[in-house]
Amino acid sequence: MKIQEVLTRGLWTENPVFRLMLGLCPVLATSTSVQNAVGMGIAVIFVLTCSNLLISLIRSVVPDKIRIPIFISIIATFVTLVDLIMAAYFPDLHKSLGLFIPLIVVNCIILGRAEAFASKNNLFFSLMDGIAMGSGFTAALCLIATFREILGNGTWLGIPLFGSGFEPALLMILPSGAFFTIAFIIASLNGWDRRRKRQTKPSVQ
Repeated sequence: MKIQEVLTRGLWTENPVFRLMLGLCPVLATSTSVQNAVGMGIAVIFVLTCSNLLISLIRSVVPDKIRIPIFISIIATFVTLVDLIMAAYFPDLHKSLGLFIPLIVVNCIILGRAEAFASKNNLFFSLMDGIAMGSGFTAALCLIATFREILGNGTWLGIPLFGSGFEPALLMILPSGAFFTIAFIIASLNGWDRRRKRQTKPSVQ
């Protein structure tokens, strides 16, 4: 296994949101603004990276029959840390994200990487996988939030981008707006992939 493969997998080939369609519940709920997206993304990166590291460290001593409860307990510990730190130092963001911070515990991306990767690989690759998958999730979340905030509020990171005559598309700040945005981005990525494959495919003489 190469480090480039691990990093590319999380950021592109197996992007949790655009490729695997995982963790969509927080994506739909917290992508109404880029600020919320960044906050949620950093929280997921922290939990995913730390849980991957610890699970990789203890993988040889965890009995198979109880590995899932142990993994969930580890993930819940780091989620609690994030929740308390955010409540203490970023109260406005904590209030805005609300219930979706504790719900990181049941985010299928984190448990999935713990089971599929961290429990089978060493510390270094588990660290890189956590960073790559978390960064891929964060990048996807921020991209979706950018479209939704600009079109739905006329702002980006709370900064007004248009004049007083701008009429926001209220649909974009509703859950259906998130579905439309995700569908548009995935369709664009799939179209780009098909064009790239056609260009790299050797011509038949």
